[in-house]
Amino acid sequence: MPVSSPDIERCVLALPGSRAPTASICPSDVARSLAGDESGWRALMPVVRDAAVRLARDGPSSITQVCQSDAPSSNATEDADRRRRVLPG
Repeated sequence: MPVSSPDIERCVLALPGSRAPTASICPSDVARSLAGDESGWRALMPVVRDAAVRLARDGPSSITQVCQSDAPSSNATEDADRRRRVLPG
């Protein structure tokens, strides 16, 4: 079953909601939840990372690497976590 970019983005945004408020997710969590097998989730990793970077750039999420916040770029690695952005208010 092919996985679309909107499917990936929905999963990136939904998965943190199933965890503790301070928890994060890894792109491999998203890929594994969308794919049915080992080779399937590994094949999804590049498009999952691209979706995470796009969402971080556009605002609904942020990317951290090695416990520090980085500006989203196309160089995000598999170590990048997606965290919910905390908005002042």
